[in-house]
Amino acid sequence: MYSIKNEPLFHLAQSRLRWPPTLLIALSLALPAISHAAQPEEDDADSQPPPLVLSPTVITAVQQSSPLTIVTDPKDPRQPVPASDGTDYLKTIPGFSAIRSGGSNGDPVLRGMFGSRLNLRTNGGLMLGACPFRMDAPSSYIAPETFDKLTVIKGPQTVQWGPGASAGTVLFEREPEHFGELGSRLNGSVLVGSNGRFDKVLDGAVGGPQGYLRVVGNQAQSDDYKDGHGNTVPSRWDKWNGDVALGWTPDADTMVELTAGKGNGEARLGGRGMDSSQLERESLGLKFERRNIGGVLDKLQAQVYYNYADHIMDNFRLRTPDPSSMMAMPMASQVDRRTVGGRLAATWKWQDVELVTGVDALRSEHRERNSTYNMMTNVYTDTDAFAWSKDAVEHNYGAFAEMTWYAAERSRIVSGARLDRASAKDYRQSINSMSMSVPNPTAGDTRADTLPSGFARYEYDLADSPTTLYAGIGHVQRFPDYWELFSAGSGPTGSRNSFDGVKPEKTTQLDFGAQYNGQDLQAWASAYVGQVRDFILFDYSTDTMGTSSSQTENVDARIMGGELGFAYRLSPNWKTDATLAYAWGKNSSDGQALPQMPPLESKLGLTYEQDLWSAGALWRLVAPQNRVAEGKGNVVGQDFGKSAGFGVFSVNGSYKLSKQLKVSAGVDNLFDKNYAEHLNLAGDAGFGLPGDKALNEPGRTLWTKVDFSF
Repeated sequence: MYSIKNEPLFHLAQSRLRWPPTLLIALSLALPAISHAAQPEEDDADSQPPPLVLSPTVITAVQQSSPLTIVTDPKDPRQPVPASDGTDYLKTIPGFSAIRSGGSNGDPVLRGMFGSRLNLRTNGGLMLGACPFRMDAPSSYIAPETFDKLTVIKGPQTVQWGPGASAGTVLFEREPEHFGELGSRLNGSVLVGSNGRFDKVLDGAVGGPQGYLRVVGNQAQSDDYKDGHGNTVPSRWDKWNGDVALGWTPDADTMVELTAGKGNGEARLGGRGMDSSQLERESLGLKFERRNIGGVLDKLQAQVYYNYADHIMDNFRLRTPDPSSMMAMPMASQVDRRTVGGRLAATWKWQDVELVTGVDALRSEHRERNSTYNMMTNVYTDTDAFAWSKDAVEHNYGAFAEMTWYAAERSRIVSGARLDRASAKDYRQSINSMSMSVPNPTAGDTRADTLPSGFARYEYDLADSPTTLYAGIGHVQRFPDYWELFSAGSGPTGSRNSFDGVKPEKTTQLDFGAQYNGQDLQAWASAYVGQVRDFILFDYSTDTMGTSSSQTENVDARIMGGELGFAYRLSPNWKTDATLAYAWGKNSSDGQALPQMPPLESKLGLTYEQDLWSAGALWRLVAPQNRVAEGKGNVVGQDFGKSAGFGVFSVNGSYKLSKQLKVSAGVDNLFDKNYAEHLNLAGDAGFGLPGDKALNEPGRTLWTKVDFSF
């Protein structure tokens, strides 16, 4: 048995994460006041904030709420089983897919676009993962049910929330508390399910007219799941998060909020050679908002944030090292990333024009350190015995302006412009090339670019119908992200490495569609067609010795696709909904398909509601994907073959025991279908899984959830 600082490996492997002590203390202090306030006196009952209204149904499809925008409540129960992280949640929204390597820590894909093309924000800040291969993708640190609001803006149709959002913008937000008089609230849920699934969420707040204290915490875990053939897929995970918000509201139009959060977790990943044995995060934030200022200046917002990710990946804590692999002995790598940023925005209003102007900035620093193993003494030295080595520092400074002009009674023009100054410095003294460590030719180099972005969209409301038509064109120039600059084995032909050679990506895209909001029918359709110059592509190849390597290259690409959906109330009790999503891409430089594109997907839902209970069904249909580019992809995944289509049928039911309590239950994949998503990673040989076949998804999964609100 190997040892780590005199501690046997099996002790570490058996450790499990639980509720953090600081979170338990904070909740214990808050709950007595919450419990007392849950029983208001008769004379002050009207002054209490209204409790959360529990939805009587389980959501099976998220519909678009306005042109190119989806707004939903992440706390609402939905099918399939509630998400383990941000990626799991986003893939329930039409247009989203996921690159999965196990039960958690997947990476979201919107319309076939991956990575920093998707601007993902939590409470306005940027939480970036640290793994060079996105084992801890930014979405890995998000517990969706601890947020109040999720907004998705598809395409390059906003400039307010940072640079590079060519695919879209995702905002997970917690809203400020409002108490007319001294009061409190408590919301939460408990979920149990197949494969050892057990989730707990508590969200409580106390406050009054002058301010509030909010405490949010969750702990969730799951064991390895079994696919439709009963085979175990290495996929267990365990995570917790705790966040506190302290708000000061001296009057109805002013808010100052201080936030702090912490979390940790682990995830076993059947699609990777290592696992995530630590997913530690720390977050701090300060917000100021002043509304109804008067005159032309209507609102002023200011924010600063600090997010820190400390990630450990290894091959022995959650698995046994494979003696036949290149990592036969215990190995670990620890990486961290500190991101500090801020934003200042002002909203100006005239009779027919609303204008938001502002500036934002961020600095992100990345470091790493690795373990060692002495084969002569059979002693392993863990990462914390070594000093950190800084390898990259990135900066971005941006200015933006976004305007809505109510040009006529039924028409609007929404437009925006943005200018960013982005830079990155390479601190690496050596790099890996052909499985060897060689001096880094760009050590100490800095590269920088000034990048413009902008969009314009026209919206028109029909006179005799609750229908809105819209069309918009957007252009985004995106600076290469950390993974594109530092993770590839080599850069474009003729360059010294990826940091030296990969160019910024330039996307021009036309978005158009229609939105119908009738009494019984809500329907929408959105489509896009775009041209991407210098699309950043990863090309994976294997030499004669069987050693694989990756190379970044810039290609030209064409993309198009769209989504449509509807929800229709057939009768007072019956409701049906459906969505359809398709993405297509072509590498114009070589005529091949653009890799890592999800196939055509449709969801059909049917729900029956009566008084306090509901029952529903969801049928998900996915077509085969025959358009692939083998050996090409992104920093996480690559195409390794065509994929088959499949259909998955699920059922659910819910019952409101009272205004404050609801029970819901479901069976995902009712018929135990054995299937794999096209974008899933291949299995890792260390688990005995084939390296050319995508990981299978879970088989039949049962779950029950209890939601409460006081």
